[in-house]
Parts: sequence; C-alpha cells; structure tokens
Amino acid sequence: MKFFTTSIFILFFGILATFSQHTISGKIIDQQNVALPFANIILYEIGSKENPKGTVSDDKGTYKLENISSGKYKVEISMLGFETQNITEFELNSNKTINITLKEESQLLNEVVVKSKRPVIKQTAEKLIVDLENSEMINTNLQDVMRKIPGVLVTNNGITIAGNSGVRILINGKTTEYMDVETLLRDFPADNISKIELVEQPGAEYEASGSGAIINIILKKNVHLGTHGSTNLWVGEDEGFEYGTGFSIASYKNKLNWQASTTFSQPTWREDLYLNRTVGDENYNQLTKEPYDPTNFRVSGNIDYYINDKNSFGIGGSLSTRNSNRIASSTTIISDVNNTNTLLSENSFDRERKNFNINPYYEYKTDTDKLVIDFNYVDYANDNTNILSEAFGNTVSFDERKYIQDGKYSIKTYKADYSKTFSDNLKLSAGTRFANVNTDNDLQTFSDNTAGDFEFDENASSQFLIDENIFALYTKVNATAGKWSFSGGLRYENSNTDGTSIYMEDGEQKTAIKKRPIKKVFPSASISRKLTEVLGTSLSYSYRIQRPSYNSLNSFETYLDPYSAGVGNPNLTPSYTNNYQFNLTYEGQPFFTVGYSKTEDIIFQLIKQDNETKQIRQQDVNIENSENWNFRLFAPLSFTKGLEGYTGIIVTNKDYKSSAFDVDVDVDLNKWNLIWFVQASYQLPWDVNLELSGNYGTGALEGQIEVDWLAELDFSFGKKFLDDQLKVNLGFNKMLNRGFVGNIDYGNGIAAVESNGSRQNIQLRLVYSFGSKFGKKKSSRNSNNDEENRIQDNN
Repeated sequence: MKFFTTSIFILFFGILATFSQHTISGKIIDQQNVALPFANIILYEIGSKENPKGTVSDDKGTYKLENISSGKYKVEISMLGFETQNITEFELNSNKTINITLKEESQLLNEVVVKSKRPVIKQTAEKLIVDLENSEMINTNLQDVMRKIPGVLVTNNGITIAGNSGVRILINGKTTEYMDVETLLRDFPADNISKIELVEQPGAEYEASGSGAIINIILKKNVHLGTHGSTNLWVGEDEGFEYGTGFSIASYKNKLNWQASTTFSQPTWREDLYLNRTVGDENYNQLTKEPYDPTNFRVSGNIDYYINDKNSFGIGGSLSTRNSNRIASSTTIISDVNNTNTLLSENSFDRERKNFNINPYYEYKTDTDKLVIDFNYVDYANDNTNILSEAFGNTVSFDERKYIQDGKYSIKTYKADYSKTFSDNLKLSAGTRFANVNTDNDLQTFSDNTAGDFEFDENASSQFLIDENIFALYTKVNATAGKWSFSGGLRYENSNTDGTSIYMEDGEQKTAIKKRPIKKVFPSASISRKLTEVLGTSLSYSYRIQRPSYNSLNSFETYLDPYSAGVGNPNLTPSYTNNYQFNLTYEGQPFFTVGYSKTEDIIFQLIKQDNETKQIRQQDVNIENSENWNFRLFAPLSFTKGLEGYTGIIVTNKDYKSSAFDVDVDVDLNKWNLIWFVQASYQLPWDVNLELSGNYGTGALEGQIEVDWLAELDFSFGKKFLDDQLKVNLGFNKMLNRGFVGNIDYGNGIAAVESNGSRQNIQLRLVYSFGSKFGKKKSSRNSNNDEENRIQDNN
C-alpha cells in the first residue's frame, strides 16, 4: 500500500510538472521581411544562477525553446551585422510567441563602431590570442599580421619566438597547404584571418610532436550573408622583379556555404653564404650565391552544408604546385703561402613539387556538446634534379655529379574530438587520432665519364621507404573556481615507424630495415589566478616529442658544391622536451614571461670538417641535451595620439651539451643574448597608416653557429580608398637587414661565416573587396596534419 501511494504521488507531481513546462517560439526577420537564419536567441531566467538556455534560428528564421518552467524571464536576440534586441522582463505561465525584426547595423557602422588599428590581444595560461575581427588593419598579408604579435620576430631567417625557431604554423589546425614559410607569409591575405593563437604550451588536444611553439591561424568562415570576396595584386623588387595575384570568393545562403580561392606568385630573393676556414696550411675562402624565383600556384575550396542548427558536414580540398629552376654559383679561393687556386662551380636545380589535399568532416554541436569527426588525405610529390658542374675559369678539377631524387608521400589521418560543457566552470574533452604515413624516396646518382656524359652510379644510389602508424588518445579538463582557472590533460601516443633502405653493395642488392616503436604518455597542465582587477598570473607545463623529419632519416649524400655536402642519418631517434612557463599579465595583456625547457637527445644539425678530404658535412645527429631559458618583458606603445603597438626585450640563454661529436674535443655551447624589438602603427595625415617593425640583438646561438649582433627594420604605408573597399600598401622590407655573421666551431677548427639574403625589398600591394558587408559568423574547425611538418621541403 505504501509503495502504491508513493507511486501515485510521484505520478501526480510528474503530470503537474509536465503541465508547468512551456514553449517559447517565434520567427526572426530583417526590415525587408527576409528570414534570418542562425540568429542567436538567449533566454535568461531572472534571479537564477543556472546557465541560460539558447538556440539559433533555422533557415526559415524560426526558433523554438522547449521545456521552460514557469517564472520570470528576459530574452536577447543577436546576429552579426544587426542591432541586438532585448525583450525585457516578462512572466511565463503558458506557451509564448515572440517574433522579432532585427535592424541592420550597416548604416551605423561609420558612426558607432570604433575599430582599432591593432588587433585585440589576450594572454591566457594556455595561449596568446590575437583577435583580428574588430581591427581595421591596412596590412594585406600574413607577414604583416605576424609582426603585430608581441615577442614574435619575423626576420629574413624565418620566425622565432623567445629565441627559438622550429615554429609550427597551422591553418585551422592544418599544415598541408604550405610547406614554404616564405610563400605562406607573402601570399596569404590578412583579410581571411579571424584570429591567431600563439600556443607555447600545447595541451593534450594537440599532437605531441614538435619542440617549438605553435601558431594556429584561424580563418574567417561564413563571415557575410550572400556573396562576397576579394582580389589582390602585388608587384615588387628584390633580387629582381616579382609579382603575384590572388582571388577569393565565398557565398552563404540558407544551409549551404562555399568558398573558393586561388593564388599565383613568382617572388624573387637571394641567399648568400660566405665561409672562411683553414685546413692544415691552406685557407679556403668560399662565396656561394643562390638566387630564387619559384613559380607558385594554389587553388582551394570547401563546401559546408548545415543540416540543422546542430548537425553539419562538409568537404574541403586544395592543390598547390611549386616549380623552381635556379643556379647556385660558388667561388672558392684556395691559398697557401706559395699558391692560389680558384674553384668555380655551378649547381643547377630543377625542382617540381605538387601537394593535393582533401578533407571531409562531420560536426555535431549544441550549447553543451560538440563532436567533430575528421578525415584528411594528402598526396605529396617532390621531384628534384640537380647537376654539379665546373664553371668557366675553374682551375681546380673535381668530379661532376648529377642527382635525380624523386619523393612521394601519402598521409592519411583519421580524427574524432568530443567536448562536453557541464557549466561555465567545467568542461571535459576527449579524442582520438590515427595517422598512416607512407614515403618513397628514390635517389639516382650519376658521375661524369671521360666522354663528358653522366653514367649511373648504382653504389651511390639508394631507395628509402617509410611506413609509419601513429595512434593517439587524449583527455582534458578545464575548470574554474573563483579567481582560479585550471587546465590539465593526458595524451597517449603509440607509434611504429619502419624505415627500409634499399641499396647496392658489391654488385648485390641489400636491404636494411630499422624499426622504431614508441609508446608514451604526454601530460600537460596550466593554472592561473587573477591577483587584482588588472594583474593576473599563470604557470604552465607540457611534455613533447620531436620526431626526425622524414628526409633527415634518409642516408642519401648530396653535394652542394665540391667541398660541401649534406648527409642523412637513419640512426636518428626522437628527442623529448619538458617545457615550463610563467606569465604575468596586465589587463589581460602579456607583461612578463619566464620560460625554461630542457630537451633530452636533442636533434642537432652537426657541421663537421674532414681535414683529409677537406670537405664540410652537415648531418642531423642526436646529442645529449639542450637547456633554454628566456625572460620577456613587454610594454604597450600608446604615449601619443594615433600610436599603437608594443615594445619589449627578450633575454635568452641557450646551452648545448654533448660528448657525441665525432671530433677531437667535446663541444659545450652556451650563450646569453638580448633582443630589443618594436612593433607599432601610427596614424599619419590624410588617413595614411604607418606600420613599423624592428629589432636589434646582441647575438645568438643558432645550433653550432655563434652569431654576432643582428638587426632588421621593416616599415610600410597603407591607405584605404573607395569606401574602404580598396586597400593600398607600400612596404619596405629588410631595410637594415644584417643576417648571421659569426663563427662555426668544428671542434678541429673554427670558420668565419656570414649567411645573408638579398636586401631592400619593396612591394606595392592592392586588395579590392566586394560583396556583402554583414552576416553570421560560424565557428572554425581545427583539422589536423602533423606528419606533413616532417616532410621539410624547402625548395
């Protein structure tokens, strides 16, 4: 009887609760009575601490909020490009219909919306976020944007952060689009970028590979309703006339969104190497000049279909090619007390690279749950032919050589990520990833004969195959409590790499197989606390692996000139890094940072001199360990009207220790250095915007090379025309460029070295935008492809 009474009691209150649940529904339109899909509708219960409920309108502009209890509520309706509407407090006792007409903001933009010339920057424990959505930058390419990130130095020698190179660049979590950093920085349009994340302590959701920082470029997506796009053209002068052009277009209508873009460019630059060394009683004074004028082409596109407000799927793809034909000329003066000879050589390169990528995905997303299933396929081909030959006037005979090296890479990546938001204070994430990599590098070596032709040299030729599988699982938690925030995760990776070398020895084909299984857990964590209304602090840690690049595992030997060669190393093993970082922020901006890292079995580019053959060899090797300290102090530049930017100093210490060098003495490299940098914009008369980026360093330790002071200065002038649709930018780059000037300690001798490129680059860029000016922004997916970073093709 007691059970029966209780059951009736529960049933009664269940029925009562059901009748007390209500529905709020309606339709969202604009002033022209056009339905607005994907408008945000947020319902707040007055006096409640529970998370507000929300939904988005469908393609017909309708929405529905169900299972709402009786009470007092207010509603907020918002959409990018429209004024936010608020429904003030009302009592909900039955089903309610709320129809809303949103007013466009486009007529008020010039009067109300004040945008900064600089991006909005926020430092968290996990990453530095550079938000470009509300900035009106005159800059036109990625290189200009990168220079606005505090502590990121973009120089002629690449990108460094806190004195560390090896920076990985991702685009929506992917790295397949570009293998060449120069092309990426020069050709990628700034208008397509939503924000940039500088991740120095990657969490469990990122692949564990890499020892440097990650720069994740998140693109704008579905930024405008209707159709919009841009076209750009640039011309310049560096090592010769250079030019490029590009076109992009996007359309968002109802449930379908598509984007397409294409770029073409032919930049020019030059790399110079001066090397002065002593071998016994002889002096070798070498100058090598290597001009570049590659032809780059890329086409890409993607289609997204929104089944409803929770489910979507899509597919993206790209095809890029890069063709390069160049001749590197080398002059080496060999002298002693009695004689002087001149070795003149030329190395002609004919290189073709093609990269095809396709990426389908599915996404499920609600206010609390998000699931992304992603597949990425890459087919990459790199065909190289180079001929090392004598040049006119040569007085030192040497063996001419010809190399044909064809590389094929196939990479398949499967990935699933899920996150659950329980409240504003707790979020859990988990995911898995599987990657399969197959590479085939075939080197054919030819030597000259007495008839002046090249003959195939089977003993100096080989084929190198890699079959690699990487399986990963991760979990991560984000939590906040009062002034404290915490993030922690674990990533498990199980990789199996089989390297097969096929070569000829004494007329017989040989096969050597090296297996490298790795099973490891990679932890990461960060904790932060708000100290005062303006001051905050954070501490973070990550453990990472750096796997050898696929090319470095290749035992091929190729000559750059008769006395310089690069050699692969199939015995390379991964290195492991512990990273620690402390941040102090002021009003959310980076203020003071201390970083420390220690890498065991670090992969180090060893430069050796053989006093018998008089040759220099470059080879990646594992050495004992490396330690790196960095101290960074930042300050905003805003002491006068119209000036915005950052300045600061970076103090670093690099230390390499090893007894594994194959030379007469152990090598112990240690160096402190200081870099001062400035990144600023200033509003000149006639609405002309001046952008300036410069740095000065007291020196550096770049592997085995101890570099003297270095400096660089770049500036540009920009202005908008035609109601801001046309951007014109005149840039002056490498105005005070001083590259690497220093010494190389071989262990059995010291060489003076200078590595520099062409200087005084001038470029005029024009970008014209067309189409809609308002719309609904959708979230971007982070697809992945870590393995492509390890291809390391720098043609």
